[in-house]
Amino acid sequence: QVQLVESGGGLVQPGGSLGLSCVASGSNFSRYVMAWYRQAPGKQRELVAQINRDFSTNYADSAKGRFTISRDNTRNAVYLQMNSLKPEDTAVYYCYANTASYLGTSWGQGTQVTVSS
Repeated sequence: QVQLVESGGGLVQPGGSLGLSCVASGSNFSRYVMAWYRQAPGKQRELVAQINRDFSTNYADSAKGRFTISRDNTRNAVYLQMNSLKPEDTAVYYCYANTASYLGTSWGQGTQVTVSS
């Protein structure tokens, strides 16, 4: 399995910004499909944003226009820049990797994002 280590969560006021980072182990990071998911209390885990090997992206409707996913293959890293945050963005955010190989898929440990005044 691939190891994923997230960082960057915290408390932010509504309308504020926050950036998340996720660093992956392994030597074939450029081949991985990477994504960010989130899970709010009492709700199912949901896809927030995905970035593919060709750098194409897709977003949940709730994230479009506010969140940006990016990757740096030289650092084995994927990022999520979140702007114009709302209280409903409060959740644990998880980094996800699909290696499309025998290594399978992996999840990070999660990082808490709280949007509150």
